[in-house]
Formats: sequence, structure tokens, C-alpha cells
Amino acid sequence: MNRESLRNIEILKTIKLWYNKKIHSKHSYELRYWRERYRKEGGRLNNDFYAELMLSISDERSDAFLKDKVVADFGCGPRGSLVWAKSAALRIGIDVLAQRYIRDFPTEYRKHDMIYVTSTEKSIPIPDGFCDVVYSVNSLDHVRDLLAMCNEIRRILKPGGEIIGSFNLNHPPDRAEPQTLSENMLRKMLFRDYEIVHWWVSAPGPEDDLYRPLFERELIDAKGGEAYLWARAIKPIT
Repeated sequence: MNRESLRNIEILKTIKLWYNKKIHSKHSYELRYWRERYRKEGGRLNNDFYAELMLSISDERSDAFLKDKVVADFGCGPRGSLVWAKSAALRIGIDVLAQRYIRDFPTEYRKHDMIYVTSTEKSIPIPDGFCDVVYSVNSLDHVRDLLAMCNEIRRILKPGGEIIGSFNLNHPPDRAEPQTLSENMLRKMLFRDYEIVHWWVSAPGPEDDLYRPLFERELIDAKGGEAYLWARAIKPIT
């Protein structure tokens, strides 16, 4: 092996080490956040608010539209985000830190009646077209390879299935949320060729109630400013 080849191998090793350190730092930050929430919430993780939030994002009054369907939540966290969807045939939580959450909060998981799947930053271990509905609530700005993750979410959704989500728009990146999402980016990467059922954008509400304008359907044109998007779309059958 010549000197140039050895040099290239060393460069690749350095890049890989840097990337792994960045990922580890981001994951450690997220774990610390959830451990602190668990402590502040008295040794539990509240999930009572998910029914109102996710039904409002879906523009539904009850979980009847999920009857006998396979429903997944990408970037679910450890709270039990789908506990409200009792009419579904199967509820799946997808998260890169699922195994770590199970280890840190084992008593929480036993109450959720969900299957948890550990994804990577680029791959979800679920078969093609397995899910009828995939949710994503404030999760896509947490991933580094956005296109890969969008393609995976699209892959596991069956034709005629629905993506329903909440997305932070034009927010500056930080340690836990390295992506800055825009409407154009989401249309191209996640919702391309999909039939849009609704596409609602609002300005942030007060600090203790950021989604209030969306709950009340006070919609705006984001125009590059920080905003929130609630969207629902159908994957083409052909």
C-alpha cells in the first residue's frame, strides 16, 4: 500500500472518529434531557397530552380513523406517544435511542402497550410498506442525514398510507437538533409526489404554549421566519 493510500485511510478514520463523537455527544445530550424530565415529573414521564396534540395534528376527533391499522411514530421518545391510539391493530415507536430509553425507564415502557424499534441515523428495521400511518412529531430536525431518514419513512409506509407530522421550521440548529427545516425541504424530501391533505403553518405561540396558534388554526405564510408546520399527506398507490 503506497503512502497516498495510507494517508487517505487515516483521513477517513479521523472523519469517522469526529462523526461518532458528534453523534455520541448529541445522544448524550438527549438522554440527559429525558433523565431530567423523569426526575422533574416525579419518577414518571407524562403522556396525557399526546391524544389532544396528535389528534389535532391529524385533524381528527377520535382515534377511530386508526382502527385495525399499523401505526408508527418516528422519533417517539420514551413517553409512550401512541398510548392514546387504542383502536390501532399495532403501535410502533421508532427511535435511535429506544434501547437506551428502555434501560433508563423500564417501568414506563411496560405501561405503553407499544412495540419499540431501535433505528439508526440512516435505517429503520421495518419491512417495506408495513405501516398504514407514520407520525413524526418534532423529530426530523434531530437527524443528521435528513434525506436518508425521509426515504426510510417513505419506504416503511404502504401505498395509500399517510404521513402525519409536526415540524419546526427555520429554527437555528443546536446540539440536539442539527437540522434547520424549511417547507421547501420537506416538500422535496418527505412529501414529494404525495397528496397533501392539509398543510398548516403558524407562528410560535407563547413560550409555555408554542402550538396554541395551530390548535386554534391561526395560520400564516412563514416567509423564512421561525414557525411550526402541521401536515398530513397520502402516499400514492402507484
